[in-house]
Amino acid sequence: MPWLKKSAPVDSLAVSMSGAKLGDRVLVIGCSDPVLIAALASKSGLTGRACAVDASSDRVAEAARIAEREGALVETTTAPGWTLPFDDDSFDLVVIRDVPASDRGIAVGESRRVLRPGGRCMIIDTTSRGGLGGLLARRSPDDRGDSDAARRALEHAAFVAARLLAERDGLLFVEGVKRNS
Repeated sequence: MPWLKKSAPVDSLAVSMSGAKLGDRVLVIGCSDPVLIAALASKSGLTGRACAVDASSDRVAEAARIAEREGALVETTTAPGWTLPFDDDSFDLVVIRDVPASDRGIAVGESRRVLRPGGRCMIIDTTSRGGLGGLLARRSPDDRGDSDAARRALEHAAFVAARLLAERDGLLFVEGVKRNS
């Protein structure tokens, strides 16, 4: 029965780049990629914690539905204005996935608050692809992920070692570390 099968594994690049591991407390800000959320929750396992937030209640509901279908335990929450309902220093890893540029500063600032010292924040954005894929997608340059803007947002929020990790297969990976203070 094909409709009972789990989804094909999420792009292993995104999961690998996140560095999530068993026992991690992981938060995903932006529910545009619910299969990635489920995969990260599976990585952190029952000994960890996985949460996902979005400003859109529809995206949050879809993420919860897909996580359940995938057999992943994920706490989902709607966060109007990207204000996170979590205590300070609650997470080891925060993944910001396709949050609009106009909201990114708030999301990055909140991620810094909820990350433990030494925790990592990773911004994963969809970017335009080169070659035939880029021509077929017909995205405007304004829709494209910008690694410099993502890095600057992390630096502005006092993350250290902010850098572009990779740009591949239409995805952009930028990370920063919360300073130990």
